[in-house]
This record gives sequence, C-alpha cells and structure tokens, in this order.
Amino acid sequence: MLYLTKDLFPVFVPLGVIGFYRYLWFFIKLLAWFFYRPMMPKANPTYRPEYDVTIIVPTIDAGEEFKEAAHSWLVNNPKEIIIITETKMKDALQELANSVDPTRIRVLTVPKANKRLQMVEGIRNTTSEIIVFADDDAIWQPACLEYILACFEDPNMGGVGTSQTVKSVGRFQTVWEVLAGFRLTIRNIEIAASTHIDGGVCCLSGRTAAYRTCILQDPQFQYEFTHDFWLGKYPLNSGDDKFLTRWMVYYGWNTYVQICKEAELLSTFKNNWRFVKQVLRWTRNTWRSDFRSLFTERVIWKRHPYVAFTMVDKIFNPITLLSGPISVIVMASQGQFHLPLWDIVVSYVVWLMMTRIVKLLPHLFRRPHDIIWVPAFLIFGYYFAIMKIYALFTLHEVGWGTRAGIDQTPDELKQEREKHALEMHQQQQQDMEKQALERNSATKSALAAADDQQKRDRMRPPVPLDMIPRPDSPGSTELIHHFSRQEQQKAGPSRRVERPDNGNDDLDVYEYNQDDELAQYFAQADTNRNSFGYARTIDQYGRSTTGSSSRGYR
Repeated sequence: MLYLTKDLFPVFVPLGVIGFYRYLWFFIKLLAWFFYRPMMPKANPTYRPEYDVTIIVPTIDAGEEFKEAAHSWLVNNPKEIIIITETKMKDALQELANSVDPTRIRVLTVPKANKRLQMVEGIRNTTSEIIVFADDDAIWQPACLEYILACFEDPNMGGVGTSQTVKSVGRFQTVWEVLAGFRLTIRNIEIAASTHIDGGVCCLSGRTAAYRTCILQDPQFQYEFTHDFWLGKYPLNSGDDKFLTRWMVYYGWNTYVQICKEAELLSTFKNNWRFVKQVLRWTRNTWRSDFRSLFTERVIWKRHPYVAFTMVDKIFNPITLLSGPISVIVMASQGQFHLPLWDIVVSYVVWLMMTRIVKLLPHLFRRPHDIIWVPAFLIFGYYFAIMKIYALFTLHEVGWGTRAGIDQTPDELKQEREKHALEMHQQQQQDMEKQALERNSATKSALAAADDQQKRDRMRPPVPLDMIPRPDSPGSTELIHHFSRQEQQKAGPSRRVERPDNGNDDLDVYEYNQDDELAQYFAQADTNRNSFGYARTIDQYGRSTTGSSSRGYR
C-alpha cells in the first residue's frame, strides 16, 4: 500500500491515521474478549429455574421451529412458559403448545399483534422472580438457564444476555446466513469486551435476555414501555431490547452478558434478501437508542464510559469506512497514480480482503469453509455503511419491515383513528335513532296512560275541599323529616343526619342519601392508585416519573 500511495502520500496520511486507529481499537476489543470470563454457577444457587424462572415468548406466527426451541427451553426446567399472541392466532398456538407440553406452556392473547403489548401481558401474568424473554426460534443449550441465573447472585444485577450463533434454516447456510454469522461473531467479541472493561453493554439482545420481575412489573416501566415514541409522535414497537437495556442503565441496575458455550443460543435468520430489511430495522433502532443514551439520558457517560465511547465511534464509522475507497476511486479517475488502473484496483482489493480476514479470524477458526464468503462480507460492509446513513435520515419510519401486521406506522395509526371515528359516528347515529324510537314509544305509552287516567278521573267522585292541603301546609317537610329520622334510626348512632344551614328546615335529600358503598369504592380506588405512586410528572430528561416504591428502584 505504501508503494501504491507514494505519489500522494501526504493526502493518504489522514486516512492512514484513521486506519491505524480503527485496527488499534479492534485489537483492544480482541484483547478484552480474550481475558473475559463468564460468571460460573454456584453449587447452592439462590435462584433455581423450576421455582424462579418464567419464559415469555411474544409471537404471531410460530412454526415447526418453535417445537425444537420449546423442547430446548423445557430441558432447562423453567417454572412456566407463557406464549402471547394475537387473538385470532390463539387456537393454532394452543394446539402447537399442547403438542409440546400442555402442563407447563400457557397461551395468552392481546387484541392486536404488538410485541411490546404482548410482552407486558406476559409480565403481568408472571409470578416468578426472573423473567426470560425469548424469540420463538431461539434454541438453548441444556445449561443455559443455569448460567443465566448465576449472574443474578449479584443483588444489583438487573438484566443478563447471552451469546448467539446462526442456525441454518436449510441444510446449508445461504450467503445471507453466513453474513449474519460474521456479524454475530463481531458482536460477541464487542459485548464480551465491553462487559469485561466496564460492565456495560450496548444492547441485551431480545433473542434471549433475562430480567428481574420486580423491575418489569413496576407500573412506571410498563407505561413508558408501551408509550415509547420517537420525536413524540412515532410509536415504537421494535427496539424493545434497546429500551430494556437503557432502562437498566438509567435506574442503576447492573447488566452482564454470558459469552460461553453453555449459554450460547442458536437462532435462525432470514436466509434471503429480507435479511437486509432486518438489518435496516436494527440500524434504525440503534441510531434512536444511542442518541437517547448519549444526549438525552446521559447516564451512560458516568456508568459505562467505554460503552458510551463505542456508541460515539459507531456514529462516525460510516464516514471513516467510506473515506478510503472514495479517495482511491476519485484519485484513480483523475490519473494521479503512477500505476495502471487494474494494478490499483487489484492491490486495493487484496489489501481490503486481508484486513477483513483478520477481523473474521475467530469465526473462520470455527467455520473455515466460510472464507469463500469474505468478498461478500466486504461488499456488504460498504453497503451497510451507506445503509446506516440512509437509516439516519429515515428514523421516522418505525415499521417492522419483515413481518406484516405486527405494528403500526403513522399512516396505519391515522387510518385506524379515522376508521374508529367513523365507527363511533355510525354508532352514535344508531344510538340516537334507537333513543328516538324509544322516546316515540314512551310518548305514545304516556299519552295512552294519560288518556286512561283522565277516563278514570272522570269516573272518580270529587275530593272534598277540606281534605286538600293548603299551599303553606308543612306536610311535605314533615314527611321528609320523618323519613330522615327513620333512616337515622336504621343506620344507628354512627350515622348522623346533618341539617343544611340554608335558612329553613328542609333537608337536602341528595346530600343525605349518599351511597356509602360507592364512596367506599372510590376511596379504595384512590388508595390503590396512591399505593402505585401514579402521580405522574415529567423530569428534566423528558421521562414520565412517579412516586413508585417498587423494590430495587433508586
């Protein structure tokens, strides 16, 4: 490369410095990953899967791969597995669950498929100390739960993640699955490094992650989790794992990732071009979450400075990655090199291939035959850099992207509101027409009754004038007082009738005849609301805060 750039050496010095920094940063991660060690289970653990773990699986279209995943979960012996789906899918999921284990798998539903609402429904139905969220295709190792629970021996541990690898959908991995495997290898190194250096992690992946139930059953968390908006108007359905990770950091809980064979899960990825749409969704979630962590909440700077720096590094990564090839292409097109064009292209591509192979060595040691896909990874890397820039300018697009019908875009929300308003208007018109018919019927009945009464009155003998009360007769007041005294005697001495001080002796019957049971109901409701600390205010970070006294919050 020095021979290639000798004509324009001063121009390439900044690029060389950037390249030196990038690979120095990579070797720091590699070194930290090498010295990382997972937490080992104790002989007499505090938490045991059969008593303390509920697995929550939000899904809408679990297939045959669910059976293999569910069997792997049951081998870990959890207390219960809760599947949450939309109402119309319950029968199919219930049949699938019964085919695996009808005694330990429960199926719950929500009216509309929405991952966060499904997760909250599972949280509310959990009675164990630990919740583990899992994708419907995440296959565990037999000791996975044992190693996850080992981290919760630390009383300040709030969330625990795992390492991942790719499980082939077919007999052989497609290029898309190999690319996913390359990315997971790099990710496992990064999260092991950050966990070892300062105990933080950018994201506890939602494919499998465990949390303390007391954290997630707090009403404030559930409200914020289901009312998460980007820029205050774009509802977020995906990115739940990023939200949970930030919540742990913001409220002072520790996090950890178990990077070891015993806690490594197998997971399927899209084996076609739709993998790119998955990556685009993940990239948008990363942008949104990192911006909030760095510039809105800012707690991560103090608690996990290494993780904060990695987030800043990712912001500039697309620029530094694209700067090299763009510079070479521009200068080659202007004829500023002493070498032929083909020599420049071959030299530069060989150099890039060598550097990428170095980064993928941990993966290639396990799957050496994947080396043939390194050129595809090189191309995808530059495509991904462009995608990150595109994602940055399309953060308002919050749709899922790879599955239809499981979240709502702003347009879908608008259409649903319009549809709801139309239905309400039609219902109101129907109610008004019904009430009009009832009024007409009641009027006819009243007129008929009045005619009958007039006929009876005409047939009745006249009442003597001396029996008709005078206008100033105290009869009505005395009847009210008599009624009040009777009610007071029935109620006993504890219930006292107060006469209103309104200048006369008339008792306000409405004030007296208050429904004590209703008053008790509202008093109890107020007590319950206050016990949850649901007096909501907005803090300096734009968060909705309460006076919650849930265990573990600071």
